[in-house]
Amino acid sequence: MTVEEKYTGSQQVEEDFKLLKQIKYPDDLRKLRVDQLPELCKELRQDIVNELSVNPGHLASSLGAVELTVALHYVYNTPYDRIVWDVGHQAYGHKILTGRREQFCTNRKLHGIHPFPTPEESPYDTFMCGHASNSISAALGMAVAAKVTGDEDHAPNVVAVIGDGAMSGGLAFEGLNNVSSSPNNLLIILNDNNMSIDRSVGGMKQYLLNLSTTKTYNAIRFKASKWLKQRGYLNDDRRKGIIRLSNAIKSAISHQQNIFEGMNIRYFGPFDGHNVVEIVRLLRQMKDMKGPKLLHLHTTKGKGYEPAEKAATVWHAPGKFDVGTGERIVKDSSNQPPKFQDVFGHTLLELAQQNPRIVGVTPAMPTGCSMNIMMKELPDRTFDVGIAEGHAVTFSAGMAKDGLQPFCNIYSAFAQRAYDNIIHDVAILNLPVVICLDRAGLVGEDGATHHGAFDLAALRPIPNLTIASPMDECELRRLMYTAQLPDKGAFVIRYPRGKGTMVDWRCQLEAVEVGTGRKLCEGSDVAVLSIGPIGTVVTEALKQIQTEVSVAHYDMRFLKPLDESILHEVGRKFKHIVTVEDGVRNGGLGSAVLEWMNDHGYQNNIVRLGLPDNFVEHGTVAELRKIVGLDAEAIVKAIRQLSAPDTQHVSLNT
Repeated sequence: MTVEEKYTGSQQVEEDFKLLKQIKYPDDLRKLRVDQLPELCKELRQDIVNELSVNPGHLASSLGAVELTVALHYVYNTPYDRIVWDVGHQAYGHKILTGRREQFCTNRKLHGIHPFPTPEESPYDTFMCGHASNSISAALGMAVAAKVTGDEDHAPNVVAVIGDGAMSGGLAFEGLNNVSSSPNNLLIILNDNNMSIDRSVGGMKQYLLNLSTTKTYNAIRFKASKWLKQRGYLNDDRRKGIIRLSNAIKSAISHQQNIFEGMNIRYFGPFDGHNVVEIVRLLRQMKDMKGPKLLHLHTTKGKGYEPAEKAATVWHAPGKFDVGTGERIVKDSSNQPPKFQDVFGHTLLELAQQNPRIVGVTPAMPTGCSMNIMMKELPDRTFDVGIAEGHAVTFSAGMAKDGLQPFCNIYSAFAQRAYDNIIHDVAILNLPVVICLDRAGLVGEDGATHHGAFDLAALRPIPNLTIASPMDECELRRLMYTAQLPDKGAFVIRYPRGKGTMVDWRCQLEAVEVGTGRKLCEGSDVAVLSIGPIGTVVTEALKQIQTEVSVAHYDMRFLKPLDESILHEVGRKFKHIVTVEDGVRNGGLGSAVLEWMNDHGYQNNIVRLGLPDNFVEHGTVAELRKIVGLDAEAIVKAIRQLSAPDTQHVSLNT
């Protein structure tokens, strides 16, 4: 396929990338003149747009960070100097400039380059990315390590790049607090576009909007610091005192407090984050400055591609699109099942309209989890708390303690950050908080950092939690209705990313008895126990094998409490049992069934199918299920081997 055939719409093709095609690694970039960098940025931006039009990914964030990316690799001697990206949504330009342009067409594909920066892939990727707010802490660790282990005069420079959305996360504040007290020369670059995926929220957002420093002030301070350093006045012992004096004078003149300077982190900005020549000048001036410092850049998410600038949330990850027209290529979904998240969003609004105590809480994902549906209709009862998962849970607990019924929606992988809050602030008091874990199980192309693999196993040991997973959309609605009824306590509902199986999903809202499963089909040879939407894959498997083996299928529905009547029935009737779950096999449903059978004296042959004891790569969900042994063929294979006449004991665990 030629470059011209690969893309739709009118855009540049390879021959027009005169500068970009000369660059394989940053060493090549540094051979350019500074006045060539704006043209390179234009080409890099177009290359990202072209590629993502046919191979979907995180578009708008990377477009907004093009100039910053070019300037960083131009000024710093990467990979010896360290750039630590936060989240990694903005790092596509970084990947292209660091030896991966030819492979970029495999981004997010099975066995292709990773969706986020990772040291496993490139020495230019200094730390694991995927979750927000960790860059300052990780970069500080590297900066301190450089001082402790090496010659300080030749130590690598360390730069943390963090967005304004991630800056609201608690870990970012913890890192800032430590930066101010540990000897280091860390540079923090605040890429401020007033966005995370949706619009940024909270006090930090408003603070950054109001924070400004004039060019004149910055220029005077630069000159003053150089003058003081040349004359030996700006040494380590005097630096903090001089910074405090500078901050005091500035506050007296402008009546504006600066939180960063208040923590003895020198602040510069805000500057135009799309003026690459200016950014290069700033970085060169700051490169040899001692002590921690922060450079504040204002950028535009989606910069340089008009559709993305106008609708940054939609174009955060837009799927395939026509570059020339800006039209997104969206499949007709009029007769298709909805996404689980949309069923959640519509059902939450329906319940909230019936129950005035219901409130919604999300950490920066109102669109992603579809809480924006309730937010539009009942804005006073929905709360986007920003990237702050732990706070989201404890905030919900506080509301529950005083009579409200919060539905706190967090992506499963991100809820790992709120584990202590779930235990300490919700479970101990058994508060009526409904924790909805979106994106549970394998999520596909976002890979290991985003798979919701650990929720079942991690939450199962916690007392007072009810843990459920719906097999389909109607079950999700019924579980949500059940969870908000009186005296249900702390309730966890986990469901997957993407579409279910039911076009007609608006079933009547009715309660489900907590701790009950359901028998989906009768059988006499093998019992299959599943939990959640993976049960639909079991159903497919049983269609393939129904003439060979008599298989009973039970949808357990609840991991905690388990349906003991089903387990007694299965324990007495079946010698062979298969458990199937789309979470880690160690500690999840299969482990719970094994423990229960042992505790009750049953001696069954139990095979547990689930995610293996390793991190699963990126790829489509179908591809990954095949790899980990959770597709219909793997389930059929397990049943056949178990039901073979000479079967004594088999191990099919992946």
